[in-house]
Amino acid sequence: MPLPPPHLDDRSFQDIVDETKRLIPRFTPEWTNHNVSDPGVALIELFAWMSEMVLFRVNQVPERLYVHFLNLVGVEPFPASTARTDLTFWLSAPTDKPVVVPAGTQVATAAGGAQEPVVFATVGERVIIPPTLVAAHTAAAHTGDAVEALGDLRYPGQAVVVFPSSPLAPGDSLLLGFADPLAGLVLRMDVEADAEGIGVDPRNPPLAWEVWSGEGWVAAQVHEDTTGGLNRDGSIVLVLPPVHQPLTLAGVGAHWLRARLTQPAPGQPTYEASPRLHSLSAHAVGATTPAEHAAVAPAERLGRSDGTPEQRFTVSRRPVARRRPDEVVRVITHDTATVWQEVPDFSASGPADLHVVWDSSTGEVRFGPRVRYPDGTVRQHGAIPPDGAEVAVTSYRHGGGAAGNVGSGTLTALRSTVPMVASVTNLRPATGGVDAESVDEAKTRGPLMLRTGMRAVTAGDYERLTHETSAEVARARCLPSADGRQPVRVLVVPRLAGDPRQHVIDDFALSSHLLDAVCEVLDERRPVGVAVEVGTPYYQGVSIAALVRALPGRPLPMVRDRILDALHRYVHPLTGGPDGTGWPFEADLTAAVVAQLIEAVEGVERVDEVQLFAFDLRNGRRVGVGRDALRLEPHALFLSAAHQVVVK
Repeated sequence: MPLPPPHLDDRSFQDIVDETKRLIPRFTPEWTNHNVSDPGVALIELFAWMSEMVLFRVNQVPERLYVHFLNLVGVEPFPASTARTDLTFWLSAPTDKPVVVPAGTQVATAAGGAQEPVVFATVGERVIIPPTLVAAHTAAAHTGDAVEALGDLRYPGQAVVVFPSSPLAPGDSLLLGFADPLAGLVLRMDVEADAEGIGVDPRNPPLAWEVWSGEGWVAAQVHEDTTGGLNRDGSIVLVLPPVHQPLTLAGVGAHWLRARLTQPAPGQPTYEASPRLHSLSAHAVGATTPAEHAAVAPAERLGRSDGTPEQRFTVSRRPVARRRPDEVVRVITHDTATVWQEVPDFSASGPADLHVVWDSSTGEVRFGPRVRYPDGTVRQHGAIPPDGAEVAVTSYRHGGGAAGNVGSGTLTALRSTVPMVASVTNLRPATGGVDAESVDEAKTRGPLMLRTGMRAVTAGDYERLTHETSAEVARARCLPSADGRQPVRVLVVPRLAGDPRQHVIDDFALSSHLLDAVCEVLDERRPVGVAVEVGTPYYQGVSIAALVRALPGRPLPMVRDRILDALHRYVHPLTGGPDGTGWPFEADLTAAVVAQLIEAVEGVERVDEVQLFAFDLRNGRRVGVGRDALRLEPHALFLSAAHQVVVK
């Protein structure tokens, strides 16, 4: 069976005739006789017939040539992007000396069956510095006054009242100052306390641990708390955020960590009296550092130059991850190594510019071509390595793709020994891994890019440029300014892997590197004076309650699971909507449509009732009463949450 040829141009004979006739009023307005008997129309039909024959032959070119055609006009498929996550290294015991986790430390998933383990490597060196407590204060919420408490924590027989207000007020806090920043540290605090803070649920105390980020207080993650909320002897293990800045409080400059009494949630018991601490000591038991789904390849010598233009060399491992400043191409001549600058293309390169193009997908290193222009002049774009010079690359990273989007707690196999490190894990799932762009996807993107150029003028331009920034962008929506004085808003939905039923609102947050990349591209192409704001849509939670009758003999749990799967996929920013490409912006949800969706599920006899509820995704509860329709704001998308299906 022959392979179906690609359709580079799908215009037919009649399409060409109609298109040519539409040009007549513009170029020859005096020509008004467009009947088939007119000689001019006969010439048009002859031209259309010949053009159709040419298009037929053009459409016979193989897929490989289509890719080359795209490359000729500057459209190349996006390379694979690497997944990223934070790895937490746990020490075998607290230490009073710094512990170094080298850059490039490899951690993999556990090997199982025939599947190859997924390998991550740390992005940079991580030094775990033991914390030094230099200050402690208690602060009342209503006055803001800070009272020194470090002495009472260090001298036996003394006690510190953690929350000084009487009666207790949300916002009362215990402030601990450290000499060095605790950014990314896993901190264990051993405390001796009296059980004075009665009335609180020790498994869910109204207590928040936070650090100062330079702009505000950022929450730390409580990994373990055996003190019941500072109520008894025990330990508190905190995973601290990656930013920690100094701050001067009560005349003391330090890096502050605070325990703040929060407003209790409905049904959550709070303290009737303040806990009392007798002692507190802090130890580093681990640290968190960024890692990516990429392995480090050693430096390579690619070959020798023959002095001709447009030379090409290929590295041994691919796809190649986005290069860092220290990952470069070098040309070695007589024991002298020259670093050549990597550029996206040679369009702006002169004959003396040491420029090189490094293709991430194929691993190909290309030097500049010599181009003959229509006026007969010849110009060299980019310098040529001298004849006999050796072309080499420094160590680089390779890998990427959707396989790197592993779940939390799966990266546990330490591939190299690190002194004082006992184990490692990822507390959060890895995100951002996307496979390389397919030819079909590039074929769709290419004509759009050629049609509108590289400037951001219309809303479609902003959306197209955002899509082209990275393969991690799944959807983009531009909200133009209504009056010209407000900024243009660009809403980005990141690409996610895995089961849509497992996606939560935090998965749709934009990573810092993706946000920076989109902002950089739009800033270069926006019109002068136009402000652009990049963010995410507002994700509006939807909880669907349905009463369903199953066909006789169908297992009820199986029917219910099928219905839940259909609902989660249908009401979803990436897989939802009628066409399965994501819930449309500004499209409302109605109970009638949901009922039709459920009725189409295998095993369903009829749908007795459907109710739609708004859902607070942050607090995890329904809002208001059930209704037959939910309206969607222009800047929002629906996201499934806590559907309830009863099958009888």
